[in-house]
Amino acid sequence: MAELPGTVDLNADLGEEVTDDAALLAVVTSANVACGYHAGSADIMRTVCAEAARRGVALGAQVSYADREGFGRRRTDVAAELLREQVADQVGVLGAIAVSEGTAVRYLKPHGALYHRAIEDEVQAGAVLAGSGDLPVLGMPGALLRLAAAAGREVWHEGFPDRGYDDTGRLLPRDRPGAVLDDVRAVTAQALALAPRVDSLCLHGDAPGAVAHASAVRRALEAAGWSLGPVGAPDILGT
Repeated sequence: MAELPGTVDLNADLGEEVTDDAALLAVVTSANVACGYHAGSADIMRTVCAEAARRGVALGAQVSYADREGFGRRRTDVAAELLREQVADQVGVLGAIAVSEGTAVRYLKPHGALYHRAIEDEVQAGAVLAGSGDLPVLGMPGALLRLAAAAGREVWHEGFPDRGYDDTGRLLPRDRPGAVLDDVRAVTAQALALAPRVDSLCLHGDAPGAVAHASAVRRALEAAGWSLGPVGAPDILGT
């Protein structure tokens, strides 16, 4: 984990066709790129990868259930072998595009319902890992990170400045009051509180005001003495 003051990563979900990817890539240090199963397309992935390469932003494969209609946020029961194949497909497509644009996929991060399912469900978590080679894994504590670490893979912990937490440290469901923070002062305050405890801070790219929030968080972190750098870089502590 990071220490204060130190270096922390700032990541956002990109390629989802709902925000200004270019503007976010000017602010963040890592980009979780939609791989086509919940959003995005090959052309969008290519555009994001090219701009990320130009700016030195790290790329992560944001794999999800095959659920474009529900934006990958609906709980879906998928057999482990099929999920493994779907994850491998997503990582493979983004990986090939990244290489063609002069960069590479540096880590894995599930999206939406798969993200939360893999925290609790070892079978689904195992399928995600089986389909993603030896990529480091970014996420919250739970089955996915535990199994990844046991397999010798790097794991990076993240926090969410724009989301509410329950008493157990999990994110509040989106239909609960306080689940999504939209006041920039609350978002920046939570970013500063989380930064010493995580490797990366995630700002949701599909949230209203995503660019403004990310910019405000970056300014607040730098004003507090933090440096910003991608996960996996040598100066990221605890990785």
